[in-house]
Amino acid sequence: MRICSLLPSATEIVYALGLGEQLAGVTHECDFPPEARAKPALIRPRTQLGASAAEIDRQVGEIVARGESLYVVDDDALRRIAPDLILTQDLCHVCAASPQDLAAALSRMARPPQVLTLSPQSLADVWNDIRAVGKATGREQQAETLAGGLESRVAAVKRAVAGLPRPRVLCLEWLDPPYVAGHWVPEMVAAAGGVDAINRAGVPSFQIGWEQALAAQPDVVLVMPCGYALDAVLQEYRNMKMPAGWSELPAVRCGRVFAADSSAYFSRPGPRLACGVEILAEILHPGCVPAVLPAASFLALAAG
Repeated sequence: MRICSLLPSATEIVYALGLGEQLAGVTHECDFPPEARAKPALIRPRTQLGASAAEIDRQVGEIVARGESLYVVDDDALRRIAPDLILTQDLCHVCAASPQDLAAALSRMARPPQVLTLSPQSLADVWNDIRAVGKATGREQQAETLAGGLESRVAAVKRAVAGLPRPRVLCLEWLDPPYVAGHWVPEMVAAAGGVDAINRAGVPSFQIGWEQALAAQPDVVLVMPCGYALDAVLQEYRNMKMPAGWSELPAVRCGRVFAADSSAYFSRPGPRLACGVEILAEILHPGCVPAVLPAASFLALAAG
């Protein structure tokens, strides 16, 4: 079977199911596991790579206003691969290619492949997407074992933090302009023993004003720009001029502002979200969960 993955989380699922050798094409953002970087990239963004948060936000707005796709599909490469299965998504058209981005390429293929569209809104949806990929690839048992193990890890965190104080957590998915994280992230916060200060589980991310962030008076702030690894998060935060009143927030006064590797553990709906819940538990309730956390997954920040 030849598989093409048009989103990084699906690429992670494919490898986790032992199907790496059958993966024939990925996106420019597929970087985990590291060997995924050697696969042909079938997708490139129309936005400028390496641009600031404000500039990316501006470019996205202009592209969407023109009615254009945010991504370009290399349909010649896709036709040469002639995949049996394409994994895509229809959740966020800013984050990854959607079925609409594929339409022109698929229309010119002599033998249209199966297209599996993933649109998770919750952790349960993510685990069930793993099962769906397993079913589509003949790896049902491996998928059930993987999904069940991830569910068990999250359940263990919930048991470990049960009955503890629940701090209010502000999850910043973007800084300029500010957005709060949504979908499964508020659920992850709850599983780790906290309360999302602004958003609710299952609700998409949305833009807020800094006055709303200040009014929330969070006990903990998680800086986690969508798609950013930890080094990029640190750079973005250090370059950001935080609003007046920021230093008076309970989280800032108590030194509980953290940068997190969002790309690995929060923004991609794949297997590593379970690790993201464990990371959150360590941030909110240090030492309560005896999990071995990956290095460079999060870092406490100065007030800024």
